[in-house]
Amino acid sequence: MLDYVKMILTKVSFNKALFEKELRKALKMIKPAELPDFRTWCYRQFVRLYRRVLKRVFASTTPEIGLA
Repeated sequence: MLDYVKMILTKVSFNKALFEKELRKALKMIKPAELPDFRTWCYRQFVRLYRRVLKRVFASTTPEIGLA
């Protein structure tokens, strides 16, 4: 599932609203154990384009991941 959501996010990264929608859906689909790796991957791939979107989505769903 993780590879699938990564592919989807890469394909929709041209559109901010669509990217945010798919990111929120992805967080519901992946396993909790995969969240830290997924978050890291998202920031590496999309921080230049969607820093605010990433911060907003990950803060509202997983505030503790990677913030220690």
